[in-house]
Amino acid sequence: MTKRKMSKKAKIQLIVFLIVYTAIGIINARTMTASPKEALSNVTNRWIVQFGPENVWYYRINPATVIMSLVVITILVAFARSVYKEFSIIPGRKQAFAESLLEFMYDMVQSSIPNEKYARTVFKISMTLFLYIALSNLIGGFVPGISPNVSILPDGTRSVKFVFFNDTWPAPTGDLNTNVTYAVLVFIMSQYFAIKTKGVKGWLKGFLEPIAFMLPMNIVGELAKPLSHSMRLFGNITGGGILVLVVSYFLKYMFLPPFLWGYFGIFSGLIQAFVFSTLAIAYMASQIE
Repeated sequence: MTKRKMSKKAKIQLIVFLIVYTAIGIINARTMTASPKEALSNVTNRWIVQFGPENVWYYRINPATVIMSLVVITILVAFARSVYKEFSIIPGRKQAFAESLLEFMYDMVQSSIPNEKYARTVFKISMTLFLYIALSNLIGGFVPGISPNVSILPDGTRSVKFVFFNDTWPAPTGDLNTNVTYAVLVFIMSQYFAIKTKGVKGWLKGFLEPIAFMLPMNIVGELAKPLSHSMRLFGNITGGGILVLVVSYFLKYMFLPPFLWGYFGIFSGLIQAFVFSTLAIAYMASQIE
């Protein structure tokens, strides 16, 4: 078995990367003189804009979440259009990748929901959620970029400064509002499928099974699904981001952070996207049955 040698071009790229990365690390080590309390005091603050009456939660938006969501959607649409334009009987790399991903997800949906009538709809929902969450986690997990540094002034107003390459791009899935929205969507769709397959009476009767005494527990169990569904994703993404940021600061962005970014951005990010979409399939399939 012959070993593949690294090409000359790859060696040059690796050397250039190490030189640039080491140089940036040395610069950070010399310029990052703030104390940990000062440097990490704004980690949990969010960029919030109030565009209506004060103290009214539904008049608030997080511009970073909105902007990054549009970026994720644009990338997905551009990729889909490029696959469509180059579509052929003999697939290229992009088409083969897209087809294998779609086929994998559809097989998983079909194994849970044999009824083709509902399997297609559930597939579209779960596949869309997976693609959006996976790309959001990748961009916000290991791609260095522009991130807002928000500090809360004594009068309660928020001051926003943008920092470059000291953190990754803000992930939309790091905003609990995004995760709750999709979890509630899955909850509503699962109840819709239950009503459509069982009828209103059958749907209501399901809350009384196995005995009427279980009605409160069944209601609490259903309402707990979107809560746990959203909090699981939010906790993993936000917790991983904070951990990487803290470790990166103490190590002056040298050596270990790229491995942490790779783990939480690629491995953990994709796993969480898969878990979220799998749970969405399970919740909807349980109601269809």
